[in-house]
Amino acid sequence: MDTLSHALWGRGLFGYRGYKWLAIFFGAMPDLFSFGILIIVRLFSGNYTSGNYAYEGPPSLETIPNWVFFNYDLSHSFITAFLCIGIVYFFNRALIFPMLAWPFHILLDFPFHSKEYFPTKFLWPLTDFSIDGIPWSNPEVWFPNMAGIIILFIYRNKKFFSQYLK
Repeated sequence: MDTLSHALWGRGLFGYRGYKWLAIFFGAMPDLFSFGILIIVRLFSGNYTSGNYAYEGPPSLETIPNWVFFNYDLSHSFITAFLCIGIVYFFNRALIFPMLAWPFHILLDFPFHSKEYFPTKFLWPLTDFSIDGIPWSNPEVWFPNMAGIIILFIYRNKKFFSQYLK
């Protein structure tokens, strides 16, 4: 799933009780922890290309440093997510609900990543098991994802819409 969709799902599902920015952050965080850091490193090193994926496709795996794979596995694991959420539980329980956007990110990713390109090892480090899913960029996944986000935000903003639909 694309990072923006994760952020929107996080906001729509876990940001309505307050902490909307934290829900957006935790919705996107697993991707930011791997690819976001890579983009920053490449920007500062002067090794950043436009990444026009529509024409060039995603970067080849050989051009991606090993630490990105480690960070991806670490941040896309239910083990890591629930361990961190469990620790935060003892310090500030109010933050738990928006943090649930993190495991929801993983839940969305593992069926929508193929084994060829960043499979989601959702029980890492216990196992490297992953599902050979349908890539999220396929229209049969992308369009329902967008429809789901739109429906969710209409539902969340039903008061706003109801005053204009009278």
